Amino acid sequence: MKIVLSANDTTYVYNLRNEIMQALISKGHQVVVMCKKEDHVEELEAEGIKIVDISVGRRGKNPLNDLKLLFCYSKIIKAEKPDLVLTFNIKPNVYTGFACHRYKVPFFANITGLAAVGYTSKLIRNVILTLYRASLKRAHCIFFQNSYDMQFFEENNIKGKKAVLLPGSGVNVSKYIPMEYPTDKEFCFIGRMLKEKGIEEYVTAAKAVLKDHPDAVFHIVGGCDGNYEGYLAEATQTPGIVYHGYSNRVGDFIARCCCTVHPTYYPEGMSNVLLESGAVARPIITTDRIGCREIVDDGVNGFVVKQKDADDLTEKILKFLSLPWDVRKDMGLAGRAKVEREFDRRIVVDKYMTEINEVFDGKEG
Repeated sequence: MKIVLSANDTTYVYNLRNEIMQALISKGHQVVVMCKKEDHVEELEAEGIKIVDISVGRRGKNPLNDLKLLFCYSKIIKAEKPDLVLTFNIKPNVYTGFACHRYKVPFFANITGLAAVGYTSKLIRNVILTLYRASLKRAHCIFFQNSYDMQFFEENNIKGKKAVLLPGSGVNVSKYIPMEYPTDKEFCFIGRMLKEKGIEEYVTAAKAVLKDHPDAVFHIVGGCDGNYEGYLAEATQTPGIVYHGYSNRVGDFIARCCCTVHPTYYPEGMSNVLLESGAVARPIITTDRIGCREIVDDGVNGFVVKQKDADDLTEKILKFLSLPWDVRKDMGLAGRAKVEREFDRRIVVDKYMTEINEVFDGKEG
């Protein structure tokens, strides 16, 4: 069988969907990916995966560009004639879904978060929900990364033939392994420089903690779109706060730090940064929010803080630093055990393969 994956870009596909593709290839299926070519193109092609480049912009709200994107997906689906399509990210979900309906190809959609719905005007929000409702009603299966998103779709009458709950994207516990726990007081914030990601709360807490722990270091890793350049320039004037910009080696920062701090109030599907942190046995401090709190057992493998509350975040970081080194280390090991138990990417792959086999068994029948 030929299976097409539709997603934003090759970086996303390689980092989060490679295990699914390898499982398909191992079963003798042909895999084609349609997305923008960014990083890891050579690695994917070396694995026997065909990549069809999508050059049409996927960002923005220009209806003309969206029509071009729909035409592009339709053209590829018509040419490739897949037996099944797997879609990820909002525009691939919606517009590939329409293309699959046109050519009568079964498809599975994966809802990776509700940011596009949560941070838009009421008009745009209604447009997105209408598009989702029209496109996904033809999906053979809709995968959700948390129970809140699943309930939200149900309440807004966005339904496919079937809904399945996943533990996020999962994490490859063979790739992300426990690392030696550091003795230094280094923390990391990893994410885009968005207000909703909690960058301001992180910096405020860092400045407060550094007054009592001047030997601590607070790393900031992630791309900046310009809105926060001045803010970060001011923040890094404080000794102990370091901004590294974008990095494709975030695992190195997680490993060198004693704790990952993720004070987001952004609509997460399931935080990959926290899953990777847990996998390498690092404690976590994060917000009491869907997509984050599922990964942390408060007081066991980290701490949960109130959203948009720099004072609570400061208090929890200080509480963490007051713990003996071996207790902090044990917190990280408890996080590793939780990830192995609940978030192993093999769980995700197995659920995909079960649904894919169901479709193919139906075809053969």
